[in-house]
Amino acid sequence: LIARAQAGDFEAFTTLVNANKNKIYALALKMTSNAQDAEDVVQETFLKAIDKIDQFRGESSFGTWLYAIALNQARAHLAKQKQTDLKPIEEYLPTRSAEDLHSSGSHNLFDWKDPHQLLEDEQLKAIIDTAIADLPVKYREVFLLRYIEELSIKEIAKIINESVASTKSRVLRARLALRDQISKALEDNYG
Repeated sequence: LIARAQAGDFEAFTTLVNANKNKIYALALKMTSNAQDAEDVVQETFLKAIDKIDQFRGESSFGTWLYAIALNQARAHLAKQKQTDLKPIEEYLPTRSAEDLHSSGSHNLFDWKDPHQLLEDEQLKAIIDTAIADLPVKYREVFLLRYIEELSIKEIAKIINESVASTKSRVLRARLALRDQISKALEDNYG
């Protein structure tokens, strides 16, 4: 099965993934303490495994190899999350520059960002993140590869073992599904 997966047989790889996905998800959930983050780690793990399957030497079980990848992906995810949480102080300071303050003659030193706008921005981000997470996996993976990882259609086609035309179609369907979900969520929340 592993040899077939290394030779490019996507069905063999899918069988290997299906045999291990619950264990990998459980590990990711324990590492991130968040179902959505755990799903992201699992997806990143399997994308990395697809990319690196030719490097698997059989010195350990396939499941152990996947665990190592998942652990690294979870660590990377948590590190990225920590960086996001620790924003530089400049991001919390006023948006007006010293030149703007001087030229306007204003003695108002602080022009803080509008808290209502910040809240709306956070809500919109949450709606988009949820909509992406709710996409069926076959659409979510191509959407993330195309628009988050910024891979070309040709690269994505190679990763998912589909034709370029089929991949273009899947990316388009992902965009349309995401648009529909976001529109519905915005209508529910703001309409």
